[in-house]
Amino acid sequence: MRRTTLILDERRIVDLKRLAAEHGRTLSALVDEFLAEGLHRSRAPKKRSTHLPVFDMGRPRVNIDDRDQLWDRMERG
Repeated sequence: MRRTTLILDERRIVDLKRLAAEHGRTLSALVDEFLAEGLHRSRAPKKRSTHLPVFDMGRPRVNIDDRDQLWDRMERG
């Protein structure tokens, strides 16, 4: 283990100390766990969310179940 100095917001220190006491752990152990978890999450592949636009195109002009009607429509443009 290596010692280091962190400069943290006072409210965060109070919350961390309270949480460490509630779980019977040291402040160092708790901070080390949180840092390890954060590092693990930052290395994990990001989930991409694809939001495609949605358009109301109205009713179909042809019966899409009728192959011949579709073919005729595509041929005429």
